[in-house]
Amino acid sequence: MEKVWLKHYPEGVPTDIDPNQYRSIVDLFQRSVQQFSTLPAFSNMGSTLTYAQADELTRQFAAYLTHEVQLKPGDRIAIMMPNLLQYPIALFGALRAGLVVVNTNPLYTANELEHQLKDSGAKAIIIIANFAHVLEKVVARTEVKTIITTEVGDLMGGFKSLLVNFVVRYIKKMVPPFSLPQAIKLKQALKLGKQQLATYQDPPVTQEDIAFLQYTGGTTGVAKGAVLTHRNMIANLLQASSWVGHYLEEGKETFITALPLYHVFALTANALFAVELGAHNILVTNPRDVPTFLKDLKRQPFTFITGVNTLFNLLLNSKGIEQVDFSKLKIALGGGMAVQEAVAKRWKALTGVVLLEAYGLTETSPAVCINPVTLTEYNGMIGLPLSSTDISVRDLEGKELDIGEAGELWIRGPQVMREYWQRPTETAKVLTADGWLKTGDVAIINEDGFVKLVDRLKDMVLVSGFNVYPNEIEDVLAAHPKILESGVIGVKDEHSGEIVKAFIVKKDPSLTVEEVQQHCRELLTSYKRPKQIVFVDSLPKSNVGKILRKELRHLS
Repeated sequence: MEKVWLKHYPEGVPTDIDPNQYRSIVDLFQRSVQQFSTLPAFSNMGSTLTYAQADELTRQFAAYLTHEVQLKPGDRIAIMMPNLLQYPIALFGALRAGLVVVNTNPLYTANELEHQLKDSGAKAIIIIANFAHVLEKVVARTEVKTIITTEVGDLMGGFKSLLVNFVVRYIKKMVPPFSLPQAIKLKQALKLGKQQLATYQDPPVTQEDIAFLQYTGGTTGVAKGAVLTHRNMIANLLQASSWVGHYLEEGKETFITALPLYHVFALTANALFAVELGAHNILVTNPRDVPTFLKDLKRQPFTFITGVNTLFNLLLNSKGIEQVDFSKLKIALGGGMAVQEAVAKRWKALTGVVLLEAYGLTETSPAVCINPVTLTEYNGMIGLPLSSTDISVRDLEGKELDIGEAGELWIRGPQVMREYWQRPTETAKVLTADGWLKTGDVAIINEDGFVKLVDRLKDMVLVSGFNVYPNEIEDVLAAHPKILESGVIGVKDEHSGEIVKAFIVKKDPSLTVEEVQQHCRELLTSYKRPKQIVFVDSLPKSNVGKILRKELRHLS
């Protein structure tokens, strides 16, 4: 396919990037902590670490892992915690030691955690004490020998650290009892690492070394570890940086990181990008705690925020959001799921800034497409392919389709994963011999090279032979003033094969089924209209707030 999208690149964006700009993520981190040493790097709940402090603490952690525990480059370490000051210290400390980071959702069940630890072969884990009772149930059946526990306030310093930990453990009772006698506390690990700094040196790390095993359901089946190398991550960072970097200044930006850093979107767009820029990264531990989240937003003017549609929708419907200062905001980036037009328009009206939709996958480190920062209004597209990225739309036989035709989106570029960890059969299903990744997403490319994401192939509903895409129905429902959010699936029907079923959370308790039906009659052709409408108190969501249609099917 001709790269028609290159004709519409914003001024200054290169057609290709050079991934060799950094030798590794460690190289990037070392440069930044030296260049921005006196600037604030990470803040959480009002406590801040400078880049110099992050440098020192990550070296201590790396020294502990290397000299005290004697982990070797290439060994896997799981990090299981929400957004706290400890997360970037554990992340960059482990990478400095040459280890492979296995990002682990702290809300995992025992079964999910056991699978991930076994599958990755992790030898160590750093875990927040609030979820250590889950680890206790499974650790004996894994290869994990080193357990490092941490508490919410550990790196806040002084009396605040003691107070926060006391409140979390004894007042809010958020730390269930656990017994892990072999565990060491993070503060003690850092102290031991500090004693080794005289002889510690970061081991050499190359671009081809694995940086992350990033677990995903992928397009099918059980959770698999996408093998993301340092080159994959650096390439994607530079692709994103070349796209939006012109609008941001080194050492002068403030990021809001409400998406969990263990998710690949925030990992690249927030953790790595902020470090490269020398930005001040405000880590939000629990965005569902809206009053505390709003307090974080009000602490100081911010310039960059990422989120998923449900997160922006949550903010827009929160009392007090009008008191947040958006005057310095430059970029609001939405990904992880489709950004809905109703949400995008309300965000623009509130902040004056367009909610830019982007698209990516765990398997692509993650960014593939992004809208130009110069966009003035929501356009319903996921944007243009990033520099050094090829895209193609194919039919089910792999034949390339023409501009304007809907088919499966294929991707090729330096950000595409190496493979699924120790799963050659699963890898062969999604990676072709010539480097194309089959995404499982249905898309259309228009004549200007902009990509419109239609839906997941597996979520498509087939009504009397007609293709119906849940994203379209959910977008229409989001435009109703009495609807907070919705999830749409297909259910079996003896007459038409499948029909559309909508699960709806009310914004206004007075909403009726008849009102929903009338709204859909005005905006949707007959076969696309939901034939079943169910009101629910909440919708099942992933760790980043993405609505889980597979869980909705279990409710049907």
